Amino acid sequence: MTTVAGTFRIGGDLEVGRLGFGAMHLPTGPGADRAAAIAVARLAVDLGVTLIDTAHLYGGGANEELLAEALHPYADGLLITTKVGVARSADTGEWGLDGRPEVLRDQVEQALRRLRVERIELLQLHRVDPATPLADQLGALRDLRDEGKVARIGLSEVSVDELSLARETVDIASVQNRYNLLDREHEPVLAACAAAGTAFLPWRPVAHGAAGANTVVAEVAAGLGATPTQVSLAWLLGRSPVVVPIPGTADPVHLAENVAAARLNLSAPQRARLDALTA
Repeated sequence: MTTVAGTFRIGGDLEVGRLGFGAMHLPTGPGADRAAAIAVARLAVDLGVTLIDTAHLYGGGANEELLAEALHPYADGLLITTKVGVARSADTGEWGLDGRPEVLRDQVEQALRRLRVERIELLQLHRVDPATPLADQLGALRDLRDEGKVARIGLSEVSVDELSLARETVDIASVQNRYNLLDREHEPVLAACAAAGTAFLPWRPVAHGAAGANTVVAEVAAGLGATPTQVSLAWLLGRSPVVVPIPGTADPVHLAENVAAARLNLSAPQRARLDALTA
């Protein structure tokens, strides 16, 4: 796939295309829905996507199993990244943050089995658990890295201070925070990632519904013969070379539209209009 966006090397060596795919929305139940989800995952790879994001939270590992069923053995250059650190309570059945080292280790072991791999090339801490010292959480992931079960470590939904503190314990290859054209709360985190050459994977990379309703976005899209979603993704790709959006969908048409955004060129005046937008 030829893209305007190009590629990025996560951790300095793991090369991926700069528009990935978030698998969270893929249904994991049996029957026709599962077959359709498998088809979408395969289509993403066929369209040239080389980074697919999942997590233990997504169905308690069911999403990881779905991706393995769809894509294993994995194509050369395909990265399946997963996240740990959110667990279901045995007492209440509710999901909550749980960064205890033994929980993180168990979820990594489960992910290795479900994804059918010997090493997770990029593992991200889904959230920082305030009940467990950050150094203990990252120390557990560092130990797993040293054992060869994890290659690179990332964080999700962190502040600049947390990112700085985390780097005292282990190298951080990626950060996955909420960020899009109309939601730039984590602009300082993006700036910190850009300064360090750290991959920034915005989740919710499109403000659902809001982008299409925004007059400026709609006008830019009309001028390009594109959709508001494509304009939003193209804006992200041009925001910084470290940005690797991971839009998610279970619709093959929307998937193809998202991937096509990597070939969309925004002019300097169009980008200036989008830059000036606020939530």
